[in-house]
Amino acid sequence: MCTTCGCGQGETKINGGPVHTHEHGHTHEHGHEHSHDHHHDHGHSHAHAPGLSQSRMVQIETDIMAKNDEYAHANRHYFNDRGILALNLVSSPGSGKTTLLTATIDGLKSELDMTVIEGDQQTANDADRIRETGARAVQVNTGKGCHLDGHMIGHALETLSPEPASVVFIENVGNLVCPAGFDLGEAHKVAILSVTEGEDKPIKYPDMFYASDLMLLNKIDLLPYLNFDVEKCIEYARRVNPKIKVLQVSATSGEGMESWYQWLRATRQISLINQV
Repeated sequence: MCTTCGCGQGETKINGGPVHTHEHGHTHEHGHEHSHDHHHDHGHSHAHAPGLSQSRMVQIETDIMAKNDEYAHANRHYFNDRGILALNLVSSPGSGKTTLLTATIDGLKSELDMTVIEGDQQTANDADRIRETGARAVQVNTGKGCHLDGHMIGHALETLSPEPASVVFIENVGNLVCPAGFDLGEAHKVAILSVTEGEDKPIKYPDMFYASDLMLLNKIDLLPYLNFDVEKCIEYARRVNPKIKVLQVSATSGEGMESWYQWLRATRQISLINQV
């Protein structure tokens, strides 16, 4: 279980197949071999597990995070060595992440090579929606797990094999708690907040917005029909993270999407410069 929230991990599946429990070494182009132990430790702790002392739970969580950081470090080398821009898209369920992604792929597929790692507890519905755009996608089903981790991303990359100088979108499991603490090797976390949610989400879930470099305030086409204070929401986000950039978009109407595309283009150029 995840010691952050007590979720059960269940069986992780990549494109419908199980991630097997064995060790192997996996060599990236920079020449370092990284051993991946396919057995996840999430099943050994609980926020209130009988018989476990507080110090033991803290030690388990520390071990889990340390192992995750090793995998994330390997993933980051993988991305950096290839000039790949990797973005971790995080949000509550129903924020419009998948609709935003399909609109982005349709809007930029003539100029950018984009692939998607799709995270959900069950089903391949969202990955199927991505593939309908013509983009390649890998589905990661986390079972009872509430977030993707660095190990899962490493396996997904083996299947996905993204092109050098491309963009990899990681659509995380809908959850504003645990994904904030798990580095996947991405360049940036992008928090997507729908105006159909409360404007106080950034101060209710501060860790997520503190960890994110960009907040996309989505579904702004619905603002005329809602009692949502945009300025207050942005104020809350910047109270938690003064450096966060905020863009207002609607994946449905297209409003504001060009500003998101410009951010993607500029950020990708930075990833290419960093490769040199």
